[in-house]
Amino acid sequence: MSAEALEIPTLAAKQQALLAALARLRDPQARFAWAVEQARHRAPLPEELRLEVHRVTGCQVRLWFVPEFRDGHCWFRTDSDALTLKAMTGLLCELASGATPAEIASLDFAFLDELGLVRQLAESRRATVLRVAEQIRTFAASQAPA
Repeated sequence: MSAEALEIPTLAAKQQALLAALARLRDPQARFAWAVEQARHRAPLPEELRLEVHRVTGCQVRLWFVPEFRDGHCWFRTDSDALTLKAMTGLLCELASGATPAEIASLDFAFLDELGLVRQLAESRRATVLRVAEQIRTFAASQAPA
């Protein structure tokens, strides 16, 4: 396998690609539907990771968030019983996965609201998505070199 095949796209490149894909959909409801459709195709979290230690607190439905750090990069997985939460938190995890702690520190999750994605959620679910965004940031900060 070539060195190019092993290269991880930068967080900025991944965010631009996501924004470009969503910008093609003018209607916020169409963007939301696209995110939900992506979640339908995302592999479920393995049963051995569906542990209480990975549960996101304050959520009325079951939502798991699993952060990992390897080879200088952060990796995130999530799953939920609620498809809408799986969609929104999955987008966040896919975007941030493979990024360095420094890249994640500069990530502004406000684009989700600007594109109308989280506005479609009930207040409690919106708060949960923002909680996962904060957990991504907190985990990355804990892995940053001193």
